[in-house]
Amino acid sequence: MGRKITTDERRKQRVRRQLRKVANGRARLSVFRSSKHIYAQVIDDLAGRTLASASTKDKDFTGSGGNVDAAGIIGKQIAERAKKAGVETVVFDRGGYIYHGRVKALAEAAREAGLSF
Repeated sequence: MGRKITTDERRKQRVRRQLRKVANGRARLSVFRSSKHIYAQVIDDLAGRTLASASTKDKDFTGSGGNVDAAGIIGKQIAERAKKAGVETVVFDRGGYIYHGRVKALAEAAREAGLSF
């Protein structure tokens, strides 16, 4: 008998399954949030590699990592780094989190910085 899959894992799998249907070869902007930090990655699923990343644990980030303001800063950073890597359009992977608060702030800041999804 295998390991029991939790509700959070099932939700994350459901979101990723829907993203695969609409991706059409585009990179994926994946978000992970913890109570203290927020992380974002632009991932090329076809090649299986990370193209750009940003988090509140980076050395150049100053301030608190667990709030909406920090998520906005990370959204701008990930958009700039993705554009530098040659990525203009992505699909947004909210990772099973509700599109609300920090996740929403990161997405809107990335859109304002020029990343389209």
